[in-house]
Amino acid sequence: MRHSSLLNEAYALCEEGEYTLALSYYDIVLYKEPNNVAALINKGVTLQNLGKNRQAIKCYDAALKLENGNIDALVNKGSALHTLGKYHEAIECYDKALKVQPKFAVAMAYKGLSLGELGLLEKAIKCFNASLRIDKKFDIALDNKAIALELLKKNTILKPKLHKSFKK
Repeated sequence: MRHSSLLNEAYALCEEGEYTLALSYYDIVLYKEPNNVAALINKGVTLQNLGKNRQAIKCYDAALKLENGNIDALVNKGSALHTLGKYHEAIECYDKALKVQPKFAVAMAYKGLSLGELGLLEKAIKCFNASLRIDKKFDIALDNKAIALELLKKNTILKPKLHKSFKK
């Protein structure tokens, strides 16, 4: 089987939820072709699907050593870092991806998610809005903008109550 055929088969296995078997296909490709960026990134995504985020990050880092500005590797690494609670590092990845491709709705929305986790709701909303200017129907941006607006509204209502309680 050719490497591209193995990659296609591994991708099909992932679509069917056969992640462990797909990993073995990626490993075969990478054994024969260790600098295959697509295989490294797809292996990382597969590892993320299995909850192995640290291993996934190693795959993305290997891909980034080969192609420093690869937006897929940057965004997926950011996603893995976000899952690990490393929001600042995730934001750095999204910012790098946005330098390469400024109108990348996914990177902008994911940055908003990480900013939201840090409690920076107004900045998160700006990112969701920017993402929606690129892709008006991007569900992650739409849904999370609504959540962030609701949280911001609740925080605004809580602040005066907290203020009054401290005056006693």
